Amino acid sequence: MAPTALKKDTTKKRLIIFGVLTASLILVSIFAIPLCPYDPYLQDLSNAKAPPSAMHLLGTDRFGRDLFSRVLAGSHTSILSTLLLVAIITIIGTAVGLLAGWWGGKIDVILMRLSDVFLAFPGLVFALAVAGVLGGGLHNAVAALAAISWPKYARIARSQTAAIQKTPFLAAARISGNSNARLILFHVLPNIIGPILVTSMLDIGTMMMELAGLSFLGLGAKPPAAEWGSMVSDGRSMLSDSPWIPFSPGFAILLSVMIFNMLGDTIRDYADPKHARR
Repeated sequence: MAPTALKKDTTKKRLIIFGVLTASLILVSIFAIPLCPYDPYLQDLSNAKAPPSAMHLLGTDRFGRDLFSRVLAGSHTSILSTLLLVAIITIIGTAVGLLAGWWGGKIDVILMRLSDVFLAFPGLVFALAVAGVLGGGLHNAVAALAAISWPKYARIARSQTAAIQKTPFLAAARISGNSNARLILFHVLPNIIGPILVTSMLDIGTMMMELAGLSFLGLGAKPPAAEWGSMVSDGRSMLSDSPWIPFSPGFAILLSVMIFNMLGDTIRDYADPKHARR
């Protein structure tokens, strides 16, 4: 077997493995609440800070709540909120980029200068400012990150749209009488969606870390809500005497980000023959 074909076959196997892991992670997050062995919000102060055991696999927190149940419940909040955030910024950014690339002129200049304003500031610092203005809460944290994360997708969509405008097949489709809406939906969008989807897959881990970071700083989910970043923040003062309390949600973040990042890298390798040959 040729080296290129062998590498492609290896990439396909990695794609299957990480695809299954990602699907399993998402399914667990969807059905997290029924899977919890205990009520994640039930307090038992007589059993506070209990170390991991057969009864409590990850121990309990300072209120006696089962950490395994809270980590599971936290996956429902953290993972699904991250996926919603990535979907929002992908849709908004793609729509803006399509408009700019298709119409050009003043519309292109205005939309791209607007994206430059958002790109001029460090992402997380800008998100902190927006979240601070909006106030705390998970929904406001998602809105803050969405407000500053769409320009990347807009630029990709704009460049791809501008390139496709010059192709013969689009000129033929235009001559055949298709409206602008039909040209965009059925001819442009299917041809630019590949790089955008790869970018969104690679962005899931980053958005998860930033969302957890806002919660850690008190600008995201609020206690007693089970959310991984908030749980790490709540347990950081007990790192020396009860390390399992901050470690459990921290490891859940690490594992989830690794799985999503590996899937994104593998999809990029599989979709890009030049990258696969390296």
